[in-house]
Amino acid sequence: MAKKKNSNNDDSSMIRCSFCGTPATGDLVFVPSADGSSYICENCVKAIEEALKGFKESNGMVSNESSDASKQSLDKVPKPKEIFEFLNSYVIGQESAKRYLSVAVYNHYKRLAQKKDDEVDIEKSNIVMVGPTGTGKTLLAKTIARLLDVPFTIVDATVLTEAGYVGEDIESLLTRLLQAADYDVQKAERGIVFIDEIDKIARKGDNPSITRDVSGEGVQQGLLKLLEGSIVNVPPQGGRKHPEQRMIPVDTKNILFICGGAFDGIERKIAQRLNSHVVGYSNKARKGVDRDNFLQYVAPQDLKSFGLIPEIIGRLPVLTHLEPLDRDALRRVLTEPKNAIVRQYVKLFDMDGVELTFSPEALDLIVDKAIEYKLGARGLRSIVETVMMDAMFEIPSSETKKFEVTAEYALKKLEEANFEVNNN
Repeated sequence: MAKKKNSNNDDSSMIRCSFCGTPATGDLVFVPSADGSSYICENCVKAIEEALKGFKESNGMVSNESSDASKQSLDKVPKPKEIFEFLNSYVIGQESAKRYLSVAVYNHYKRLAQKKDDEVDIEKSNIVMVGPTGTGKTLLAKTIARLLDVPFTIVDATVLTEAGYVGEDIESLLTRLLQAADYDVQKAERGIVFIDEIDKIARKGDNPSITRDVSGEGVQQGLLKLLEGSIVNVPPQGGRKHPEQRMIPVDTKNILFICGGAFDGIERKIAQRLNSHVVGYSNKARKGVDRDNFLQYVAPQDLKSFGLIPEIIGRLPVLTHLEPLDRDALRRVLTEPKNAIVRQYVKLFDMDGVELTFSPEALDLIVDKAIEYKLGARGLRSIVETVMMDAMFEIPSSETKKFEVTAEYALKKLEEANFEVNNN
């Protein structure tokens, strides 16, 4: 407990600093030892603190705290190949997208570890992923979130509107990130934001708007400052609902943005570009083009043709695509990942003490239906849910301990649920 000078206390003249000998006079604070036999004044405490700091700095024991924290976090961060392997355990296929994502995330950590006085300024490698619905764009983002020790949030671009209109402000992206960081601004400024459905804010016409495009081009213009890096005033509780709230300034310079979208119809733009230089009847230059998968040839100019403005394309320098899932990939999606659909249902039945199995023929039927109706991986869940609904209703109340889903049973349940009719 600290002791102060007390002019009315005769014992105060007996109190002296054991280091400098200063008596307990004036307004100095004296800190006693554990047994109360000695004291140290606040001046000596400050002198010792400065001496320790100087000694550590001269011996290289202390450096900039933020740099040390960054280096320490970089040491713990998995390398790109390790990130890739982690993604493999949850996401089937999409090798190209997983490689791009692994490198971008690792480079993001390296940017955070860079010293402030470094002459080379490493710029952000914001990513845009293009792929059909049900190919795993959002799943890739959610899987990355499992691995990271930086704040991560997934936001939907479809709800965003230009400031002053019904919907959410662009700054609400950072509000979500702040929430993920428990409103720790410094932590949020090192985070990652996944913007889903980025294609839904495409410009409505081929030419720049002469009127307001409040949910399209207007949103793209608002995103520019966030993607490039600037200090943005963020409403901690959302935008226009709480106009009296105090804004929180957030620097987006070190926030990595990953965008994803289906870009439905962009294949036509790619096909037009690939055939634009054909002269006469010769098509030699395009003989190697895989006409079943135009998406693999996607380029920034295709995004511009689709409706993204050049400024936003320039701030998303890394462009990758996701392959449409073929039959083998869909079959693997059903059973192989750690969170595979079949494993989820096996677990649900196991919690009721029931052993659930799927015959290979039943799995093949489910995959065939997903391909037939072009539902992608997301459609597998709806098909299995339709097949399993009656069993999940009846079995928990029965004495059944084993249950096998056969192809005949699956087809019967799909027909009873009018699934075949609904999807034709």
